[in-house]
Amino acid sequence: MTTYRRRVLRNTLKVFDLLLTMGAFLLATLIALPARMSLEEFLSMRVSLGNLVLFSLMLLMWHLAFASCGLYDSRRMLGCLADVRDALKAAFAGTVLIGIAGFGFHVRMFSTKFLIIFWIAACCASIASRVLLHTTLGKVRKHGRNLRHILIVGTGSRAIEFARTIESKPEMGYRIMGFVDRPWAGSAEFNRSGYSILCGFEGLEEILRTSVVDEVVIALPIRSLHMEAASIAAACEMQGITIHVLSNIFDLRLANSRADDTEGGLLITHYTGLAEGWRTDAKRLFDIVSSSVLLLLFSPLLLAIAALIKLSGPGPVFFIQRRVGLSKRQFKMYKFRTMVPDAEQRMRDIEHLNNVSGPVFKIKDDPRVTLIGKFLRKTSLDELPQLINVFKGEMSLVGPRPLPVRDYEGFNEDWQRRRFSVRPGMTCLWQITGRSSIPFETWMELDLQYIDRWSLWLDLQILMRTIPAVFKGVGAV
Repeated sequence: MTTYRRRVLRNTLKVFDLLLTMGAFLLATLIALPARMSLEEFLSMRVSLGNLVLFSLMLLMWHLAFASCGLYDSRRMLGCLADVRDALKAAFAGTVLIGIAGFGFHVRMFSTKFLIIFWIAACCASIASRVLLHTTLGKVRKHGRNLRHILIVGTGSRAIEFARTIESKPEMGYRIMGFVDRPWAGSAEFNRSGYSILCGFEGLEEILRTSVVDEVVIALPIRSLHMEAASIAAACEMQGITIHVLSNIFDLRLANSRADDTEGGLLITHYTGLAEGWRTDAKRLFDIVSSSVLLLLFSPLLLAIAALIKLSGPGPVFFIQRRVGLSKRQFKMYKFRTMVPDAEQRMRDIEHLNNVSGPVFKIKDDPRVTLIGKFLRKTSLDELPQLINVFKGEMSLVGPRPLPVRDYEGFNEDWQRRRFSVRPGMTCLWQITGRSSIPFETWMELDLQYIDRWSLWLDLQILMRTIPAVFKGVGAV
């Protein structure tokens, strides 16, 4: 499952939880009605603005209780019992918060009877929804969907046990890519297990660079291989790959950490990039709404540009190129064509004219650019079709620029690859601070600065500063 689909599922679950809460609230209200009040009298009651505000506040407290219990985090390594346990905890905490608010605001309807009925109804609804969700996702993953690629470092008994646990539970949705280790005294026992070793420690970084790796599990003896384990964790951190550690916590400089109580034991997770939660949900919702509105708003302009490109000469309207996105997954990025149709074939003849440092390729006065293409590039109108990528979830409005596969293959520093731990975007700090006029190293540092400082407010600041930067044509080539 892509990050976009995971967020859609999580947001749908949040809305569903609130609807269940409202249903439990209504049920408790009807059962706990005062004897002197009939159902007709209750339904005919006027709803004041104050009551709506209070009810919205209670729904917010209920949501916070569920979120604080981790019910909207990734739970694929947790069993169904953990979902039931956390749902009970969240329902109890939410009921207590609502009870306190009700008594604090002197809501007469919030009697002890009401709260008990509400808690029972909310618990039953929450548990049923979690069990249904857990079962449904398990069936989907058993059919080969919603899988995550996982690499295990270590070949000891703990690593083998962990792998067998993962394989015995296909509902978790993990595909074990293989093991990474060097020869040691227990290698013969590992060979008898039926698993295979992909490479030694020295080959791990190459696998991380060239393969789709979602998560890495480190199952090494920390006492004897601490330096190796720490080096592997740092390599994963540098490229923005999620790390699970079966024991110990490394002193990583950038990655955030959390502990997950799984069926196989305590799992320590280190991650970089944007932590999943309501802020990233809001970012994705903003992307969907904004890209939809902008595509509709700019549709006449898009059609006019397409017509001008078609009239200017032979060749397609769009330039479609494979770019490297989140977790190094490749996707097709859309732009209006600004060059002659055989621009890619002529690239080798003009590589010596490159104006920027590093693996990227940009020329200020590129001879391949058409007349209409110069105008589109100067005004950045050629980037508008990327709103389709934003709507699809392959890009965001704000994020590090997606690089061509050719440029990515020219990377020679692993710390630069951490930029792929977040979804690429149409604009970022690079666009508003000079674009092609700044060195490649500074560009990469700005991308990492965005990742480390990210907030919704920073996204809004970048978007507001992008507009005047586009009008000025700063660094556009």
